Amino acid sequence: MFKGSIVASVTPFDNGKIDAGRFTAHLEWLIENGTQGIVPCGSTGESATLNHEEHLELIDISVKTANGRVKIIAGTGSNSTSEAIALTRAAKDLGADGALLISPYYNKPTQEGVYRHYMTIADSADIQQILYNVPGRTALNVLPATVARLAGHPNIVGIKEASGSVGQAIDVLALCPDDFILLSGDDFINYPLLAVGSSGSISVTANILPGKMAEMHNLFFAGKHDEALKLHMEMRELHHAMFLETNPIPVKTAAALMGKINEEFRLPLSPMAEGNRTKLEEILRRYGLIQ
Repeated sequence: MFKGSIVASVTPFDNGKIDAGRFTAHLEWLIENGTQGIVPCGSTGESATLNHEEHLELIDISVKTANGRVKIIAGTGSNSTSEAIALTRAAKDLGADGALLISPYYNKPTQEGVYRHYMTIADSADIQQILYNVPGRTALNVLPATVARLAGHPNIVGIKEASGSVGQAIDVLALCPDDFILLSGDDFINYPLLAVGSSGSISVTANILPGKMAEMHNLFFAGKHDEALKLHMEMRELHHAMFLETNPIPVKTAAALMGKINEEFRLPLSPMAEGNRTKLEEILRRYGLIQ
């Protein structure tokens, strides 16, 4: 089962290439700090500008580094159904525990098209699959009724819900089987979604605060809800800071300021505006993450 604090990992670059050494070190640091799962090649990992070979390289490093200690959920989604099938099959062959599949972007299919897209992938790749609904990036909302139709497929085990709506998450949980997993895709509402039945989160903030994010989830599942809520509220300002600009620009900047990775992006992403960078630095200092 995919549960707890799962990190949507950044992808470190060095002169335009994947920095395998820093990526491995980052994964080790996340695991050492209690992370329960890692997503390579997601939105936070700049998947849109990774080629297929780079996708496979990052998944391979992740599986080998984790070595069974945490779950690896590979980002394998695409707006092309055939491309998503190829990446998902490759992730299985590399030993990933699951696949995270973003809903088709730009094409703007109907709900029937979304259903057929996901069902075709599920029929074609025998690996546990998590749907990914993020309307802010895809211009498409995967409705709860569509999720409920998909939840009957044995390979479709859950959804990363990033619509920002607690109400939509509740509807998904109400309409789907009890063993269907819902993971928060918005750090702002991680605790509220735990309170209504989510199994955890796929987090951006956990890239720079993995220990506290893992602790918040562990406290909640141990029944220490007040303590978990307190930690969630403590991280509120940092959650907002991660979206001062388009993700993953702020989180990669933060990780670079902390000495974890190089401050390098792939176009069309660019470095933070000076004013936002200053705000980010101030917040990181308040959290004791930089001097």
